[in-house]
Amino acid sequence: YIHIWNGVGWMFIAKGFDELTREELYEILRARVDVFVVEQHCPYPELDGVDYDSLHVFCVKDGAVAAYLRAFPREGEPGVIQVGRVLRRERGTGLGGKLLHAGLEEIKKRYSPKEIFLEAQTYAMGFYAREGFVKASEEFLEDGIPHTAMRLHLEE
Repeated sequence: YIHIWNGVGWMFIAKGFDELTREELYEILRARVDVFVVEQHCPYPELDGVDYDSLHVFCVKDGAVAAYLRAFPREGEPGVIQVGRVLRRERGTGLGGKLLHAGLEEIKKRYSPKEIFLEAQTYAMGFYAREGFVKASEEFLEDGIPHTAMRLHLEE
């Protein structure tokens, strides 16, 4: 099941792992390494085995992944979907917010979760708060970078 949204100037694609083309997978991994390992100077195990069971939501511009996130069932918490590896290559264009919004809509359709969880880099908490996420932990270090857990409650 592949879903495509057309935004103003942007097209978002949502695919399961087995639906990704080789080229899409390569560009997704390249974008993640470029942003999280190279740009943020953070060596960590990027290929963690989680991608196989993830929903991949991304935007391609000029053949490269311009924005990306993945979502997967959170281990040990039935009904909770975890979002991670959120990135956008272009700053100040609004693309990150559009990606997050589109990704959350697709997560709701595919999983019908009661809650969405993420570990935000602390400086980006306001970005996630705009979509309704609330602080769910004290700050902690993940791979040497300050993070804070956040949750979006969907059930009343």
